[in-house]
Amino acid sequence: MGRVIAIDGPAGAGKSTVSLMLAKRLGFQLLDTGALYRAVGLYLRGLGVGHDVSDEELERVLGGAVVGFENGKIVLNGGDVSAAIRTVEAGNDASVFSARKPVRAHLLQLQRDAGSQNDIVAEGRDMTTVVFPHAWRKFYLDASETGRAARRLRQMQEKGTPISSEDALRDIRERDIRDSGREIAPLRRADDAVYIDSTELTVEEVIGHILEELAR
Repeated sequence: MGRVIAIDGPAGAGKSTVSLMLAKRLGFQLLDTGALYRAVGLYLRGLGVGHDVSDEELERVLGGAVVGFENGKIVLNGGDVSAAIRTVEAGNDASVFSARKPVRAHLLQLQRDAGSQNDIVAEGRDMTTVVFPHAWRKFYLDASETGRAARRLRQMQEKGTPISSEDALRDIRERDIRDSGREIAPLRRADDAVYIDSTELTVEEVIGHILEELAR
């Protein structure tokens, strides 16, 4: 069993950036679980599957989705979808479908397998509570609602995606409600996770805090 650093937190808290840089700094592999859910959402949207699909139908169509990582890229049925999954629509689909039991079951073992032989940094919504409850180290990365909306706005603008500050804030609020209110594996802070509020911190400062905790 490899060492697993599990990082949870709400949308826009900076988990992806921090986890990527932390993994590089430590020489660990990165498990971007959000990318996996986005890829599944992209697959389902391509099939015209609506958010109200039944669990039975959802389980059936998921049988055709092969998702994984290859050379740092997210691959769906053999094709690189790393760019295609970074849209507002893909994020919304991931948030909605990640609350569905068939989707979580489809990806659970894939995520656990990643930590069975390798040292990894795993980021998502239920890494510390469900996927890796016995992780080597656990962190909960948070930030204020307005701070997270501002980050989301900058990310989308840098990618050339037209979005207003109001849209970014609404997106953050809607995803918070879905992620924390879902019945299956809701977003919550694990009792043994170190809490870090990144609102006023740079990425390097957040990583510094994590490295200090790892050295304890």
